[in-house]
Amino acid sequence: MSPNGLALPVVLPMLTGIALILLPRRAEWQRRISAVSTAVGFLIAVALIRQVRAEGIQVLYVGDFPAPFGIVFVGDLLSTLLVALNMLVAAAVLWYAFLTMDPERERFFFYPLFQFLLMGINGAFLTGDIFNLFVWFEVLLIASYILLTLGGEPYQLQEGFKYVMINMLASTLFLVSVSVLYGTLGTLNMADMAVKIAEVKDSPVVAIASVLLLIVFGIKAAIFPLYFWLPRSYVAPPGAVTAFFGGVMTKVGVYAMVRVYTLLFGVDDGFTYTLLVWIAGLSMVVGILGTLAQMDFKRILTWHIISQIGYMVMGLAIFTPLALAGAIYYVAHIMVVKTALFLASGVTEKLTGTTNLKKMSGLLTTHPALGALFFVGGLSLAGVPPLSGFFGKFTLIQAGLAEGRYGIVATAVGVSLFTLFSMIKIFRTSFWGEVRHKAAADRAVDLRTYGALLGPLALLVAVSVGMGLGAQFTVGYVLESAHQLLQPSLYIQAVLGSGLGS
Repeated sequence: MSPNGLALPVVLPMLTGIALILLPRRAEWQRRISAVSTAVGFLIAVALIRQVRAEGIQVLYVGDFPAPFGIVFVGDLLSTLLVALNMLVAAAVLWYAFLTMDPERERFFFYPLFQFLLMGINGAFLTGDIFNLFVWFEVLLIASYILLTLGGEPYQLQEGFKYVMINMLASTLFLVSVSVLYGTLGTLNMADMAVKIAEVKDSPVVAIASVLLLIVFGIKAAIFPLYFWLPRSYVAPPGAVTAFFGGVMTKVGVYAMVRVYTLLFGVDDGFTYTLLVWIAGLSMVVGILGTLAQMDFKRILTWHIISQIGYMVMGLAIFTPLALAGAIYYVAHIMVVKTALFLASGVTEKLTGTTNLKKMSGLLTTHPALGALFFVGGLSLAGVPPLSGFFGKFTLIQAGLAEGRYGIVATAVGVSLFTLFSMIKIFRTSFWGEVRHKAAADRAVDLRTYGALLGPLALLVAVSVGMGLGAQFTVGYVLESAHQLLQPSLYIQAVLGSGLGS
C-alpha cells in the first residue's frame, strides 16, 4: 500500500456518510453500506499496521506540499493500532445498532452521523498537524453532539447541553493553545514544533501552552478533576451510542496527551511528573468510589471510565518504555472490554426493561450465555489472568515498581480490587438469584434476536481473551510502539526528512 493509504481511514467514512445522507428512507441500504464500509476500513487499518511494522513510519503529504508547509497524515505503530481498534469497535457497535436502533433515529441520519464520527476520530489519530488535530476534534464533537441528543428525549437534551458547553470551553482553550504555540514557534506541524521547542525548551510561553493542552485533553479524556460532565452524559443516548462513546471517545483525549507529551513536551521535569501522577491516582480513586455509590448497571460502567483513564495516565506519568507500553496496552484493552460491557448492559436492558440492579435478578438462569460473556468481560476489566486486563495492569505495576513509584502502584492495586468488587456486585444482583424479570424478558426480545444481540458482545470478549492468551505478541507490539514514541527523532525524520524543520 502506498502512503496515500493513510487517507483512506478518513476519506472512506466521509464518503460513506455523504452517500448515506442521500438514502434517508432506505434504512436497509444504510445498514448494508455502513457495515461494508466499516469492515473495509478495519481491513485497511490492519494493512497500515503491517506496512508501518515493515517499512517504518508512513507519511502522506496532502496536495504534495512538503512539511512543514502542507498538511500531513502520519501513521506510526500507535496511531494505526488505534485506527484499527476504532474500526473494530465500530463494527461491533453497528452490529448491535442494526438490531436495536429505533426507526425514527435511523431516519434522522444515525448512520451518516456515525460515519462522520469515525472520520473525525481517525483523522485525530493520523494527523501530523496540531491545528488539524483541533479540526478533527471538532468534526468528531459535532457528530457526537447530535448522536448524544438524537431522539430529543428530555434527559438527552439536558445532558447534551452540558456536554456541548463543556466541550465548547475545551475547544476554545485548544484554539488559544494552538495560537500561543504558533505565535511563539511559527509552525503548526508537530514534527517541526518538536524541533523548535527543543531550541526554546525553557520558554514560559511553551510551558503555559503545555498546561493548557493538558487541560484541553484532560476534559476530553475525563481525568480528575475534569471528569464531572461524563457520568450523566454517557447514560443519556441509546445503548449503541453509549457503548461506542464509553469505549472510544475518551481514548482520543488520552491519545492526544500521549502524542504531545512524547513528541513535544516530555515528562522529565518534576512538576509535570508530580501533576500527572496525582491526576492518575485521583482519577482511579474518584472513579472507583463513584461505582460503589451506584446501583445502576450503566452508571457503574460510566464511573469506571474515569477510574480506568487513571491507569493510562499512570503510564504516561512514569514515562519509561515499559510504562508507556502498559498505557498503550491498557488503552487497547479498555476500548474493547468497556464497549463489550456496555453492550452487555444494553442487552440486559432489552431483556429486563431496566438498568436498575435492584429490579432484576436471575439472568444467569434464563440467559446463561449473556451471564458468561459478562462474567468474562468483568474479570478482564478487573485484571484477572489470563485476560487482557491482567497484562495491562501487570505491565504498569511492573514499570512503577522498577522506578520506585510505590504510591501509585499501591493505588492501582487497590483500585483493581474494588473494580473486581463492583463487577461482582453487578453479577450478584442482576445475574444471580431468583428470576424476577421473566415477563419483561418474554415481552422484550425473542430467542432469535437475543442470539443475534450476543454476537457483537461475543466478538469483543473473544478479542479480550485473544489479547490475553496472545500476550507475548500484544505486549511485544506495544513495547515496540513505546520505544518508537520515546524516540521522537524517528517521527521528526519521517515527516521532515533531512531538512529537519523550516
